[in-house]
Amino acid sequence: MTQTGQRRSLWRFSRDERTLVLGSLLNSMAFFAALPFAALYLADRTELSAAGIGAVVGGIPLIAAFGGLLSGMVADRFGAVRLMRWGLLLNVLVYSALALASAPAAIVALFLSLGVARTMVEPSMKKLLSLSDTGDGRIFRVRYITLCMGAIVGPAVGGVLFHVGPAAFFLAPAAFFALYLSVVVVRGAELTRLETSSRSTAPVPWTDALRDRHLMAAIGAGAVVFLIMAQMDTSIPLYMKGAYGDRTEYLFASLLVLNAALALAVQPPVIWLSERLPRGPLVTLGCVFFAVAFVCVWLGTTNVVLLYVAIVFWTLGEAILLPLPDVAVHSLATDDRKGAYFGLSELRYLGFFVGPVLGGTLLDLSAPSYFAVMGAAVFLCVPLLLRSFKEEPRPRA
Repeated sequence: MTQTGQRRSLWRFSRDERTLVLGSLLNSMAFFAALPFAALYLADRTELSAAGIGAVVGGIPLIAAFGGLLSGMVADRFGAVRLMRWGLLLNVLVYSALALASAPAAIVALFLSLGVARTMVEPSMKKLLSLSDTGDGRIFRVRYITLCMGAIVGPAVGGVLFHVGPAAFFLAPAAFFALYLSVVVVRGAELTRLETSSRSTAPVPWTDALRDRHLMAAIGAGAVVFLIMAQMDTSIPLYMKGAYGDRTEYLFASLLVLNAALALAVQPPVIWLSERLPRGPLVTLGCVFFAVAFVCVWLGTTNVVLLYVAIVFWTLGEAILLPLPDVAVHSLATDDRKGAYFGLSELRYLGFFVGPVLGGTLLDLSAPSYFAVMGAAVFLCVPLLLRSFKEEPRPRA
């Protein structure tokens, strides 16, 4: 269960935390080994249009977003560890089936099944992370580090195996999930004890979660962060292509590698800063970093160096803001409601759907409009995140 204890070493974790961090890393590597290449695979193996491919790929997080509340309530009522085991097993089976599938309809159905598997794993994993945390939500910043590591290792593995064949390509994430499942099975009894005193014996009060204004603010803040981050995968490379043409793919790839590497490097100072700076200035600083990044991208068509400067500021903003909605939910939810709260918070992934549409519309209107709106929109995080926490913790001296 969560509690705030004495100050501890930055990288000192309990046994349960180490187990869940390892699982989070395996989950990230599995995700990034396959899903970034999903659109290319569907284009090669089916006759779907670009819109159809987008609907399939986008349907995975969409299913997870709307299924999160249900799976979170199930985790509260029947146990997160049990639900995670079934979700991880489903991931193994779906990826194994994709390695063998050749019919377009089967491939599409299997890809969409990954959304169901994801909704069984994500809220349960976050609930267990929250229950195991022995600090003040720092475990969710560590989880962000595992996402960055997965974003480096996963595409490297997937990029090589994609050209080998579907069997090798899909069996890699299946193997990562199988390892994750093994960890949960071996350590299941100890992880289950985290839930022993938090298991809900009455119907899960999901209506209370919907009425919690602090939680709604956290979800709104998360949606804004994801809306902004979605620009890096959609409108920003389109804007770059107008200036750099065929060089864009290589230039953009180098920016993504730099982003992942920097994200790991800046975490220790960002964690140190987050423990000492009041939340208001911390959130504002993260928003300023994103706004500066948008300005640098706008001017980057005249000097390529500015694009690399932009990715530095972008990474700093991301490192500060991305974990905060999870930290907020962690602080809001009582132990018997963590599944429902983290499940409902999956709705913030809708930002990944709104972001590309809004960004594309603004970019078609004019580049100045796009960058002005996006640079200003990120500051919505300030009131939303400040409202997400019931109490302002004292900065550490």
